[in-house]
Amino acid sequence: MDAVTLHNMPKETGWIEVVTGCMFSGKTEELIRRLRRAQIARQQVVIFKPRIDTRYSADHIVSHNEQSLSSILIENPGEILELAKNAQVIGIDESQFFSPDLVAVAEQLASMGKRVIIAGLDQDYKGRPFEPMPQLLAIAEYITKTLAICVVCGNPADRTQRITPQQELVVVGARDVYEARCRKCFVPPKE
Repeated sequence: MDAVTLHNMPKETGWIEVVTGCMFSGKTEELIRRLRRAQIARQQVVIFKPRIDTRYSADHIVSHNEQSLSSILIENPGEILELAKNAQVIGIDESQFFSPDLVAVAEQLASMGKRVIIAGLDQDYKGRPFEPMPQLLAIAEYITKTLAICVVCGNPADRTQRITPQQELVVVGARDVYEARCRKCFVPPKE
């Protein structure tokens, strides 16, 4: 059953939906599913992703299972306001790579009557809240937390284990850099 169904969608107002979870949990896949449904409904849809994320494509959001939709690369969230002015539905992927300004932009878009669907990691590689996601979760009308499968034990996973030695907060990568882990198998990096 969908977390957000047609019978409980707001009318004559905008809103914010957040899809969050760890790496490999299906966040982008769920974002794409919702955006495709909006396109089928003939709504004006525009999709954004951060310029830093060109892992699979520079002009598409792409899930790990290779689903994709055309998107616009942007440097900062303020660009969304101008580029999405004619859209009814705005999709934003990899939101953890954006500045905290994304929160005010999402609020403004929703207040303009737009449906804003945002996907991103809720925790960083240390298992700590990953800004600006906590703020987005606080203002969202709808929240979906997706889980992956722990690669160590097979339990539901909600943590992202970095398997390389880098210590920067942001290291863009996929299976070459990260694994999904459960609470029991997650090993926080040493400070």
